[in-house]
Amino acid sequence: MNKLNSHEALRSFREACEQALRCERTKILICGGTGCVAGGSLKIYARLQELLTQRGIPVELELAEEPHRDVVGIKKSGCHGFCEMGPLVRIEPQGWLYTKVQLSDCEEIVEKTILGGEPIDRLAYRQNGEIYRRQEEIPFYQKQTRLVLGSCGHINASSIREYVAMGGYSALEKCLFELDPPLIGEAVTKSNLRGRGGGGFPTGKKWASCAVQRETPKYIVCNGDEGDPGAFMDRSIMEGDPHRLLEGMMISGIAIGSQEGYIYVRAEYPLAVERLRTAIEQAEELGLLGDNILGTDFSFRIHINRGAGAFVCGEGSALTASIEGKRGMPRVKPPRTVEHGLFEKPTNLNNVETYANVPAIILNGADWYRSIGPENSPGTKAFALTGRIKNTGLIEVPMGTTLREVIFDIGGGMRDGSKFKAVQIGGPSGGCLTEKDLDIPLDFDSLKKVGAMIGSGGLVVMDDTTCMVEVARFFMNFTQNESCGKCVPCREGTKRMLEILNRITEGKGQEGDIELLEELADTISNTALCGLGKTAASPVVSTIRSFREEYEAHIREKRCPAGQCAKLRRFAIDPALCKGCSKCARNCPVNAISGQLKSPYVIDQEKCIKCGACKTNCSFGAVKEEA
Repeated sequence: MNKLNSHEALRSFREACEQALRCERTKILICGGTGCVAGGSLKIYARLQELLTQRGIPVELELAEEPHRDVVGIKKSGCHGFCEMGPLVRIEPQGWLYTKVQLSDCEEIVEKTILGGEPIDRLAYRQNGEIYRRQEEIPFYQKQTRLVLGSCGHINASSIREYVAMGGYSALEKCLFELDPPLIGEAVTKSNLRGRGGGGFPTGKKWASCAVQRETPKYIVCNGDEGDPGAFMDRSIMEGDPHRLLEGMMISGIAIGSQEGYIYVRAEYPLAVERLRTAIEQAEELGLLGDNILGTDFSFRIHINRGAGAFVCGEGSALTASIEGKRGMPRVKPPRTVEHGLFEKPTNLNNVETYANVPAIILNGADWYRSIGPENSPGTKAFALTGRIKNTGLIEVPMGTTLREVIFDIGGGMRDGSKFKAVQIGGPSGGCLTEKDLDIPLDFDSLKKVGAMIGSGGLVVMDDTTCMVEVARFFMNFTQNESCGKCVPCREGTKRMLEILNRITEGKGQEGDIELLEELADTISNTALCGLGKTAASPVVSTIRSFREEYEAHIREKRCPAGQCAKLRRFAIDPALCKGCSKCARNCPVNAISGQLKSPYVIDQEKCIKCGACKTNCSFGAVKEEA
């Protein structure tokens, strides 16, 4: 592949890539995201390739430099988003989406769809008896606006030629040949793009602060650490459209006067790392990364750093310290990262989704971007939708979309007919929202008013079988384990809060525990060193505010209303139903059940370890779990 050394060379290359893409009469897009790969999608990819080759059908795995007519393109795409239904296979140009595809389905896909041109209805998505053949018609997708995720699932995630054919690097081209650096920053500022990593800080303001710094060199850093439990938005962007991230970082480099960038990716994302490395190598080979890009005086290089999975490294100063090879710990601010960041130089730090928004803003304009969503939080936001909901997966909606639309329209409502109870938003730094909050718009300002935050974008939906005290304990356990230990409020305060929550869930709670939790939470939020420490108690505060009666039941009645806290479970044998068969006693691991054959048995509550073996083994339903 020859390096592109001019504006005209890139345009000619793009035309050749577009022509090659048009030559593919049919495209088979097999989801190559982590979820579908775990479900066997790579075996489906290999089998489809094998079957087509056996039938003498010309196949292309990559866009050819010299395109041939009437070929079938087989592509490993990024995440389609509908993770609940994976492995997923999309057929173009029809737009058909096949769900839960198995290796045994490959021959029928080739014979009936590729050769016969007909859809396979048994592989199509069904809801309420209706068949949805086309992906865009499925209710899960209908209310989404996929901008950042627009190409994920629609292009070969490992092909720079395909990215360019779809308009990729056009924004970089515009910045190099049509816009001066101040105009680039002005466009981002005018768009009011706010950081998608959690804080919602205005991106343009951060860029402008870094651009005016006189000290050099300056650095561009991308936070791809994404440590929140249940969050996988940034991972999917890096896996499914890595060149969009590179392009956004390069545009930021032009705007602030930087020639070097770093992507900090957590080590648990090996597929994202692999595809980013491939993308960087391809861009360097083509001349879109390196020295004198497209014949200009702009040079830029990108490096990948793999984090060791420390949650605190999602904080800016801890992240840059980790890149430098130091222990990932936050420092006191000011100075801010834009003044004193990586290697003590001015640094612009944004997360993956923030950079991925930039190319579209440059191409379509700030006014276009501001037309999506509310004025103070424009654009879209990607969310990882998980929990007790029918349609889990990765979604992207306009800012301002309500929780009700996300959970019940896109998510399909609660699973197994259960009742919605709460949704944890923003991970360990966020809070729980309840039924009264379902019509709150999902934007930075609206959520802040109710004591919650978007965070990186995790949404964990919970039903009436969820114990909210246990939810608070889970997140506090996570936060306490992940505390870097540098400041006393976070290191010791979260430990004390976890001890109290452990006691409560074990039936050892005391009067005053709730008030003590609130006092500790207030102290930590006001005195912790970094933003992660300041928000560490948010899940506890929000669950106490909305579900105080559950805490009180655990403490005063030694009872878990949801029946989830194992040490608060209580089993009893109904003498009217007990047949005296002794099966419960024979299966009790601690001999806590006694009685005589053909007479009702009794459970000794002092010996009972709450394992539930008696209930599981009772054939007559005589063993009851008391609420």
